[in-house]
Amino acid sequence: MYETAIETIPGFRLDDGDPRFALRTATATAAAVVVDGRGRFDLARQGDSDLWTAITPGVRAGDTYHLLVDGPTGPRHGFDPALPLLDPYARGIVATAQHQDGPATADGRARWTSVVVDGGFDWGGVGKPAVPLDRVVVYEANVRTLTAANPAVPEDLRGTYAGVAHESTIAHLRRIGVTTLELLPVQAFDTERWLREAGRENAWGYNTLGFFAPHAGHASAAARAAGADAVLREFKGMVRLLHEAGIQVVLDVVYNHTAEEGLGGPTTSLRGIDGANRYRWSDTDTYYDTTGCGNTLDTSVEATADLVVDSLRYWAREVQVDGFRFDLMAALARDADHRFDPEHPLLGRIRSHPDLQDTLVIAEPWDVGPDGWRTGSFGAGTLEWNDGFRDTVRTFWLGDVADERRHGSPATGIGGLAGALTGSQHLFGNRGPLSGVNFVTAHDGFTLHDLVSYDTKHNAANGEDGRDGSNDNRSFNHGVEGPTTDRGVRAARGRSMRNLMATVLLSAGVPMITAGDERSRTQHGNNNAYVVTDDLTPVDWSDDEDAESMTEAVAALTRLRAAHPALRPTRFGVPGQTTPSASRMTWYGPDGLPMTVEGWDQPIHRALQYFVESTPEHEPYDRVLVVVHGSGRTRDLTLPSREDVAAYRLAWSSEKHRDHERHRPTGTLFTAYGPGIHVFEVV
Repeated sequence: MYETAIETIPGFRLDDGDPRFALRTATATAAAVVVDGRGRFDLARQGDSDLWTAITPGVRAGDTYHLLVDGPTGPRHGFDPALPLLDPYARGIVATAQHQDGPATADGRARWTSVVVDGGFDWGGVGKPAVPLDRVVVYEANVRTLTAANPAVPEDLRGTYAGVAHESTIAHLRRIGVTTLELLPVQAFDTERWLREAGRENAWGYNTLGFFAPHAGHASAAARAAGADAVLREFKGMVRLLHEAGIQVVLDVVYNHTAEEGLGGPTTSLRGIDGANRYRWSDTDTYYDTTGCGNTLDTSVEATADLVVDSLRYWAREVQVDGFRFDLMAALARDADHRFDPEHPLLGRIRSHPDLQDTLVIAEPWDVGPDGWRTGSFGAGTLEWNDGFRDTVRTFWLGDVADERRHGSPATGIGGLAGALTGSQHLFGNRGPLSGVNFVTAHDGFTLHDLVSYDTKHNAANGEDGRDGSNDNRSFNHGVEGPTTDRGVRAARGRSMRNLMATVLLSAGVPMITAGDERSRTQHGNNNAYVVTDDLTPVDWSDDEDAESMTEAVAALTRLRAAHPALRPTRFGVPGQTTPSASRMTWYGPDGLPMTVEGWDQPIHRALQYFVESTPEHEPYDRVLVVVHGSGRTRDLTLPSREDVAAYRLAWSSEKHRDHERHRPTGTLFTAYGPGIHVFEVV
């Protein structure tokens, strides 16, 4: 196992004597690092290892450089001794001089160059925030689109790392109860060649050029002009300011494939250094691709797994980020025969490495290869995106309500929603409810506003003739496709948005909000806006009554979640036992009596009352009544009578203008006027 200290990983090292450089390649026959203005330094293989090194006198921070690597020919090799390559461990990557003004539209050869960085930064004593996992509220955002249209951010900082760290952005995140900001890819990335040729741009970043360098395009113009060290300082400054505000920073990382695409794609780094060992291959000497992006990194090879671990350690220690969300993580857990292995050595190293012990590990638990849908399979220490929660909640609040309106009755009962509310125990029963990340929207797919406004995707702007983006959206336009001035439709959409958001924030598990959903952000029906320009996708910060109302609803829900430990258990309970920090659940039907079998399963029964009590371990005893009504028909519900409860007070409702002040004795009627979710505190 190639395990090193942060200070001695491959790449350039400037401290402790003469500058020196190291590279790992098992199949090369010759290698050199060429530093602009300093000359060429030939690398020497160290014994029989795959490590190549050279002393590089005179090299200093700010120098640009590239690699030249030669080796054997053959279908699995991409060696070209004349082709400039990026250092896989480069901590700075910028456009080459001839492409400074427009790398996104230039040709694919030598468009980027590596930069030596110093990396020095004064953290001012600011450390990582300690946020208990049950209190985490994740906010998934794109650096560019989060602040691109925010007038409170200075114009030169909009859409940048500095814009994310601006006081107005932080104030908004704190207002809506965000503890953890999850950023779409910020490791240096490129636009796919076919998109460049079509004049479009990859706006999301799931196409990594280098695993150590922050993406320069997200830095301010001043930082870009000052060089790679300034870009890194701006990134670190963002982390420090967010940490000062008590907000964690999680990076969406793409280690499953690279920007070199399929065979015949641009050779920028790994393919020209050691392609036979870095990528997965089929028996026919073609790439074995489980990502849908042309190539898949082979993490069964030690050097490739080391690259991933070294990158994670760098970001966690040197850049002080708090965690990682792994794109298509199932691809990282395939063995040498391409089979998914829940005990894959790389997964074990990520969970157990001392440098990563204080980091969040969040899996997108699937890829597109055989047996690639692995939700629930990643084991202790890993959180997983819960796509089953997403589908269940969308179906209950949108698909079923649409069926009731169109056909007279919904297709399903309420049992599935109850499982989602209580932490998806069928998936995470051995690990606890906090193993699941609950969401109804993410960067890919409809925004929350569009989920309630469009029955079908509208992706013409992507230029793929509607072939891209999911067709299984479980959305409901409430009678009108797209924008409308109809007050009834708009009111129904607002109620549905609140129902969806409330279910995310009131359920056991770790909740995730997609940036702009709290501002009713729309992409005009586009459910795959990865190439869409800034006029369509940014968060809308204009003074809008609907957006402000939704923002306050989210803020109220996160306050409610924080106030009630019964809503955020850390363990699943065991029948007949008292399990600390596992909520006790009692289920009632609409008549206030214990739920019947028919009440769970029959579609006509679309109401439940969920009385949940904490089993104290670290916080005081707590109890809450959550009432769910999943029908468009008005219905009187009887609040359950209990010997230990005198009355209830309505703390939050997805119906506007409900009376939240008066006490309601047990056994009294509560009228639900349509699909809704209501939270009662016990008084």
